[in-house]
Amino acid sequence: MIRRLQTEENKERMSDLISTADPSVVEGKSGFDTAHIAQVKTWLASQFEAVGKDVPDFEYTPRSIAHLHALATVSQAKTQAAGIVEADLRQKAVEYRSQASRVREILENVGLAQESLPQNGVASVQVLANVANLLNIRDTELSSYLVAMGDISLRKTGVEEKRTKVQKECKVLLDYTRKAIARLTYLKRTLSQLEDDVTNCEAQMVHWKTNLAIMLSKERQYLQQYSNYKAILNRVSYTSDISHGVLVEMAEHRKELDKKTKPILETLRSYQDLPPDKALAALAIEDKRRQYAAAEKYLEEVLHSALATTE
Repeated sequence: MIRRLQTEENKERMSDLISTADPSVVEGKSGFDTAHIAQVKTWLASQFEAVGKDVPDFEYTPRSIAHLHALATVSQAKTQAAGIVEADLRQKAVEYRSQASRVREILENVGLAQESLPQNGVASVQVLANVANLLNIRDTELSSYLVAMGDISLRKTGVEEKRTKVQKECKVLLDYTRKAIARLTYLKRTLSQLEDDVTNCEAQMVHWKTNLAIMLSKERQYLQQYSNYKAILNRVSYTSDISHGVLVEMAEHRKELDKKTKPILETLRSYQDLPPDKALAALAIEDKRRQYAAAEKYLEEVLHSALATTE
């Protein structure tokens, strides 16, 4: 108990020394004064003498003095803390040696000295001690061994579970890796095919480019011709009423009129062979004029009806 209190007290002293030697705190409080310069020079001399070297020349500025004073304070605090730990460890070693001597004396008094024990017993005790150290237990009682073995069993179970989980994850990752390799192989094959087709595609593109230039030239030519034809139609007063269908229909009506007027013309030609009679000739001419006027009127009506239907 006393040993534990001393150890805790030493730890508190070391923490206090280190905390008070915070470089930021010391640097904030330190200034450019002779006391700090003397401390820094002393510390630098001790440090460089320890490695057998001389202190290099440098400029003493407030910033460098503050920084070096902070480092010196921290170094001295850590050195003092290391000395405390070293003294504590030496004291523990002395106590452990005295305790070992006392235990050895007790064992010798009861006749259980190591020299009096059989060789197999010593080996068993050594094995037992090694197992205790391996299991990280403080004593060699059966309950401690059982607890440690139970803890190891639990850890083993946890490790096996983690191992199973990791194996499953590795299997999944291996599957993903195989799929990725297969896809990469397919992509490489596709890339190789595309690289082989580049030449043909470039030739085809050159051909299409040439055809496109020809088509553009033809397009400009056709647009110019369309503009010229449109100007010609505007110059001759072409309208949408005069279309191919209207002309075809008028031609068919003309054929019908020709069929109707042909007998009349033949009749007029037959009258030319008759003896001249002024009165009869005048009547015949007047009758033919009426028929001709009726035919012209009928032709005009047909044309007007055709034009109205087209509109």
